[in-house]
Amino acid sequence: MNLVEQIIESVVSVPPSRVTTYGDIGAAVGVSARQVGRVMSLLNHEVPWWRVVHADGTPPSCHAGTASQLLLAEGTPMREERVIMRTARTRLRQNTR
Repeated sequence: MNLVEQIIESVVSVPPSRVTTYGDIGAAVGVSARQVGRVMSLLNHEVPWWRVVHADGTPPSCHAGTASQLLLAEGTPMREERVIMRTARTRLRQNTR
């Protein structure tokens, strides 16, 4: 499985109303958070991109800033514009290359 496939698999594994971070995905697949962000920027809308947030709970600002609305629609716990990470963060399994 190549890197893009591993990242997609990680993102798709995050259930509705839960989130993970770019760093969590990077740790799971063995790359940096920046590399994950770069791959994420190339993905289509079929992947639930809004479930990948910054470590401080800030949703991504791409797609005209719609991540917050999508997260709220799924019932993700938020305080103002940030995800409550203590409640919503899901841990990923390590992918093996």
